[in-house]
Amino acid sequence: MQGKRILLGITGGIAAYKIAFLIRLLKKAEAEVKCIMTPASCDFISPLVVSTLSGNPVGIEFWNKKDGSWNNHVEYGLWADLFVVAPLTTNTLSKMAVGSCDNLLLATYLSMKTNTLVAPAMDLDMYTHASTQRNLDQLLKDGVGIIPVESGELASGLSGEGRMAEPETIFDAINSYFQSKFDPVYKGKNVLITAGPTYESIDPVRFIGNHSSGKMGYGIAHEFLKQGANVTLVSGPSNLSLEHPNLKLIRVKSADQMLEVVQGVWCECQFGVFAAAVADYRPKVQVNQKIKKSDEELTITLTKNPDILKWAGQNKKENQCLVGFALETNDLKNNATKKLEKKNLNMIVMNSLADSGAGFGVDTNKISILDNRNNFETFELKSKAEVAKDILLFLKNYIS
Repeated sequence: MQGKRILLGITGGIAAYKIAFLIRLLKKAEAEVKCIMTPASCDFISPLVVSTLSGNPVGIEFWNKKDGSWNNHVEYGLWADLFVVAPLTTNTLSKMAVGSCDNLLLATYLSMKTNTLVAPAMDLDMYTHASTQRNLDQLLKDGVGIIPVESGELASGLSGEGRMAEPETIFDAINSYFQSKFDPVYKGKNVLITAGPTYESIDPVRFIGNHSSGKMGYGIAHEFLKQGANVTLVSGPSNLSLEHPNLKLIRVKSADQMLEVVQGVWCECQFGVFAAAVADYRPKVQVNQKIKKSDEELTITLTKNPDILKWAGQNKKENQCLVGFALETNDLKNNATKKLEKKNLNMIVMNSLADSGAGFGVDTNKISILDNRNNFETFELKSKAEVAKDILLFLKNYIS
C-alpha cells in the first residue's frame, strides 16, 4: 500500500479509539495518512494521538481560530486516493445520506474526487432501525462502499449487530479496494514519462530554461501508479517529489541527459508520455568560469537541442503507444496536428498559454487531445490531477 493516500474521517462514537490501531496498520504498510475528526470525536480519541500516529496535522474545524488558517476541504478531496469514514455514527450517516454539510468532514465528503468507504458503528436498535437501513441503502446508491458491521458485545451492554469492523478487517477492505481498482489496460505495464523543464548551462551560475514546474508530468505518473503500472519518471529540475514501490524517478538537468535516459529505457516500455518542456536550444559553448560583466552587450550563440520526442517516435515499435504535448500561443490544433504527424505520435495533448489557468507553474490545466485516428476532444479547465485522469481515459479508449 506504499504511497497510497488515505484520508480517514473519524466521527464521535466509542469505536473511535480503535482508529489508532488502524492508522498504525496503514503506516506500517507505508501508506500516506491524513485525518479529519468531527468535534464530537475528540471526546473519544485525542487529536494529538491521531496526529502523532499519522504524522500529519488533524483537520477538525474549517479554520484555526488561533492563527486564522483555513482547512481546505477541496484540497483534502484532491489529495486523497480514498476516503474512509470510521467509525460512521448514525448521525453522520444520516447527514451523508441527505447531503448535509455542517462540519469539515461532511464538506470533504461532498468534495471527494475519489471513492468513499464507511465502517458503521452503532447500537443494535439504532442499526436495525428502518431509517438507518434506508440511509445505508442511499449511500450504496451514491457509490459509497460499506464495510459490514460485526456482531458481538456492544457498549450499551446489548449483544448483536452494530459493532464496527475490527481495524484489521477495515485494513483488508482498503487493500482490496486498491487491488480491484487496477485497470487491466495499465496494470503491470511499463510506462516512461518525462516531466519538468531542462536547464542548459551558459556558465557555472547561469542557464537557459523555462517556467515548467513538472506538475503535469508528476500528476500523470501518479495516475499511472494508481492503475498498477511500473513507471519510469525522467524529471528535469523540479521541487516536486513522488515515492512508490513501482516508481523509478531519475532526475536530470539538460536535454542531452534526458535523451540519454530515454534511449536506455524506451525500448522496454509499452507507453510513453512526454510531458517535459525540453529547451529547444542550448549555448553552443558552455564556459567553465563565470562570465564577467564587461561590455554593454553579450552575444550567446545557440545550437539546437536533440528532439527527444522525435527520437522516440522514430524508434517506436508496433506495440508501443507514444503521447506528446503541445503548448502553443496560436493556431493550436493546426500546429499540434503537424507535430502529431511529424513525430509519429499516437496522441497529442494540447494546451494554450492564451487560456487562463493553463500552462506553466499553476495547479490547473485546460487541454484538448487529438489522436492519429482523427479523434478530437476538448476538456474544461480542471486540476492537473483531474487532467491526468482524462488523459489516461482517452488513452484507454484509444487502446480499446
